[in-house]
Amino acid sequence: MAAVTFAVPGGLDQPTGGYTYDRRVIAGLRERGCEVDVIDLGGGFPRPTSDTVRAVLPRLQRVPTGRSIVVDGLALGVLPEVAVTLRSSHRVIALVHHPLALESGLTSGEAAALRESERAALAAVTRVVVTSPATRRILASDYGVSADMIAVALPGTEYATGAAAVREPAGETINLLAVGAVVPRKGYDILIEALGCLTDLDWQLVIAGDCKRDRATAGELATALVRKRFGPRACLAGTVSSEELTALYRAADVFVLPSRFEGYGMAYADAIAHGLPVIGTRTGAVPETVPDGAGILVPPDDVAALAAALRSMIADEALRARCSAVARSVRMPTWEATTQTFLDVLTAAA
Repeated sequence: MAAVTFAVPGGLDQPTGGYTYDRRVIAGLRERGCEVDVIDLGGGFPRPTSDTVRAVLPRLQRVPTGRSIVVDGLALGVLPEVAVTLRSSHRVIALVHHPLALESGLTSGEAAALRESERAALAAVTRVVVTSPATRRILASDYGVSADMIAVALPGTEYATGAAAVREPAGETINLLAVGAVVPRKGYDILIEALGCLTDLDWQLVIAGDCKRDRATAGELATALVRKRFGPRACLAGTVSSEELTALYRAADVFVLPSRFEGYGMAYADAIAHGLPVIGTRTGAVPETVPDGAGILVPPDDVAALAAALRSMIADEALRARCSAVARSVRMPTWEATTQTFLDVLTAAA
């Protein structure tokens, strides 16, 4: 069986979709008999300290010569020199969740620097794995990666398809759920502004996501909730356990996340697996993750369009039922298929 090393930025236990993906792939490969080592490259990526960067190459050079090293794109994109050095002794495989330059909150100069750095790193790798066809198209068109070098390994879901095949009818209060780390890219500021236009409707909102990843954004969100005087109608739950998250999905009536970009959107997929109607944005891979008819997609950063979609979904029980029926009918990707794609990539790289 194959032997492979995964190089990840920070601990694997971090509560984001990208780290969940890494954990599930690593577990799946081990279940199939692969020898998998994990190297923690340190924290702070994609803005690591100089000490962290200096420590990366010696750590990876200790991996047995000729072995495949899968480097998470959050780190690889700012380590082009490491990729260039390693390619003579190892098979370097990039795992790109989404291009670093497409993160929200960057200046134009920062975005340009990240794009060039990631472009140089990708030019040095043996193969590339991405989590959606949309990201594959972006890397092929904007990053100079040959399309035949890129494999798409769609994420599975944490839940069985149709996990909420029979949902309790909504009560008078419509429960809205948003899931994702509290960072600018998730668009929570837009969500709060949109809900501020809908105080005449009966809704409650729970936001479940890591508030420690970007403390400034989390603080701004908490302040916005107070300023809007939502009171008990809005809950910033922070990181929750998998059991708590499952309960939140089951209790929700509508899933909403106005992301500014998604390389795939695992929270959207989990909502679909639970049979929830979805409100999202037409950006990145979201239109491919959310099937036609399963919800409403609006342009990113459009408060008025988001407010209109929320008003329709909150007020129209028949619309929610139609979207839920479509969601329940969708056959979602499995982690077994994700693992098989990685095995195919490892075989091709060898």
